[in-house]
Amino acid sequence: MMAFVYLALAIVAEVVGTSALKASEGFTRLWPSVTVVVGYGLAFYLLALVLRSIPVGIAYAIWAGLGIVLVTLVGVIVYGERPDLPALLGMAMIVGGVVVIQVFSSVSAH
Repeated sequence: MMAFVYLALAIVAEVVGTSALKASEGFTRLWPSVTVVVGYGLAFYLLALVLRSIPVGIAYAIWAGLGIVLVTLVGVIVYGERPDLPALLGMAMIVGGVVVIQVFSSVSAH
């Protein structure tokens, strides 16, 4: 169970890092740039801990799927970006794939 806590924290750290990447304006702003480096560093450290007990493909599917959705939400809330219908449908399919893996796959660490 702790692996999923680490995975959730890794996803949050990655979302923070990715969101700060836009704010860094090409690494020309100090504090957003520092946030990018710390966010990604923490995210990959936590992901390394996760991979001790969850298969890499499963962990990465969850990481990528939830990360895409959360980064999109940050884009909407913080940067005023608006995904169109095809983008929303694509994200729904990604989340659906993660759910299928978690619920039905025997490879998943339930």
